[in-house]
Amino acid sequence: MKNSDFFNQLARNRRSVFPDQFIPGKKVDDNIIKEILTNATWAPDHGKSDPWRFTVFADEGLKKFAYFQSELYKMEAGDSFKEATYIKLQQNPLKASHIISIGMKRTTIKNIPEIEDIIAVGCAIQNIYLSVTAYGLGGYLTTGGITYQEKAKSFFGLDDEDRLLGFFYIGHIGIPPAKAIRIPLDERMSWIN
Repeated sequence: MKNSDFFNQLARNRRSVFPDQFIPGKKVDDNIIKEILTNATWAPDHGKSDPWRFTVFADEGLKKFAYFQSELYKMEAGDSFKEATYIKLQQNPLKASHIISIGMKRTTIKNIPEIEDIIAVGCAIQNIYLSVTAYGLGGYLTTGGITYQEKAKSFFGLDDEDRLLGFFYIGHIGIPPAKAIRIPLDERMSWIN
């Protein structure tokens, strides 16, 4: 198979695999996680600023993450508190092999707009997705829970000007994802010669 064919298959077969679809208790090798994150750091970024910041949670770290996010949610939810959300924030992390917090460290290089740092981290996330797929693993990015809580940032080593962009869950696939359907390219593209 040519490299281009391999990549086309990889990109077109990438799917989100959720915690309930993981094989419970089956751990991904830590060295594979390091390879996946190394691939993430090869994403394009303006000014070579490397704006991505990752915190990896595994083993007992998953319990620490689950406790932190569920308790912060409880503290910040106020009248919007939902017991089901609280329980989900406690239990879902324990279904994953690893969880990676995705942070954006604001670049100190002048004249680079924040959106460009955010886009660079988005490219890193895509590299994570493709790497997870290439390794035959499952994963998904969630931007729910405490992602946009200002009080969450310091737990992940982020400062006020930085952003927490989500959490990437990784595990071995137990229940395969459904086949995806895309709108044909011609309906989403203009071509001008």
